[in-house]
Amino acid sequence: MSEENNIIYVGKKPTMNYVLAIVTQFNNNVDKIVIKARGKSISKAVDIAEITKNKFVQTATYAKINIETEKVQGERGESNVSSIEITLSK
Repeated sequence: MSEENNIIYVGKKPTMNYVLAIVTQFNNNVDKIVIKARGKSISKAVDIAEITKNKFVQTATYAKINIETEKVQGERGESNVSSIEITLSK
């Protein structure tokens, strides 16, 4: 399975949709999943990781957590947006 399939981009869907997607990936013998989020979705990404780890896949661990600021071109020019990558591994 390609690395691209192991990335979950957090957006406006309900939290449990993402948790279910991650649990399904782990059940399909994927060892590592990256949860990516920007801006206001960062807290949802943390919730998703915690719910997955504590309630559904207790064997999961945090392999890596990356935080950074990305420059994004918007309607009003360039702005900084915070981003997070949480890598869960089983």
